[in-house]
Amino acid sequence: MFIIQFIRGFCMALADSVPGVSGGTIAFLLGFYDKFIDSIDDLLTGTKEERKDAFVFLIKLGIGWISGFVIAVLILTSVFESHIYYISSLFIGFIIFAIPIVIKEEKRCLGTNKKAIPFVMLGIAVVCAITYFNPVSGGNDGVNLDHLTPGLAVFVFFAGVIAISAMVLPGISGSTLLLIFGLYLPIITAIKDMLHLDFSSFWTVFIFGCGVLVGIFSVVKLIRRALEKYRAQTIYLIIGLMLGSIFAVVMGPTTLDTPQPAMGIHDFSILFFLIGGAVILGLQKMKDIKQ
Repeated sequence: MFIIQFIRGFCMALADSVPGVSGGTIAFLLGFYDKFIDSIDDLLTGTKEERKDAFVFLIKLGIGWISGFVIAVLILTSVFESHIYYISSLFIGFIIFAIPIVIKEEKRCLGTNKKAIPFVMLGIAVVCAITYFNPVSGGNDGVNLDHLTPGLAVFVFFAGVIAISAMVLPGISGSTLLLIFGLYLPIITAIKDMLHLDFSSFWTVFIFGCGVLVGIFSVVKLIRRALEKYRAQTIYLIIGLMLGSIFAVVMGPTTLDTPQPAMGIHDFSILFFLIGGAVILGLQKMKDIKQ
């Protein structure tokens, strides 16, 4: 049981640490998303027994998540910017191959609530609007966190709130949103510095971490209620967010510290795209493992 939860958490962390699909999507593909959300909510508002069960489950999951995240951070910063188009192709593979699986898993719910289909367009519009109107995207200046001003600290805090909310919700990755905001590489680099015992980025990581805590505890109950009361609308919205995140990943290179052109057809790597798809299909097969 511990090994299974460890692997699940590890896979969620790998997804959360890169733009593409969220850790919530991985939990969805592996068949334990509802238990994941319920456990977080029970830890906050459940009975004593529910809190105990939730704590044990989340600790096992959390150990795997921390392990996966640390490994990803140590590797990503060294390859992300220098191989952005290969990495972006991988992310798009994650997204494209995950969408049919989400539809298949929720086929019964979606098939009986086709009036909720417009929520797909809403999800696409939200991500595309954030990507297009974000002042960092397509600009010449990235977000420099070397000198943390009060205004920049507030920006980092709310970026943490929004990013973790996206990571918990199946659909767009929180890392994709950080990429849109021009904060992905700076935040990953700051965390890597901390892992190497360089505490010059302590306040950046601390403020971002506070945003993460506020976000996860404020959004979970909302997600749980949405899935219980408006599941079809929520799933259609998730699909739209995933489709819209393709545009965000394509525009991702423009948000780097040294902006590069948005990914074009000639920059796209079919090999890395297929690798991303193979990873998603492999994760989906893991769902057959009994809890």
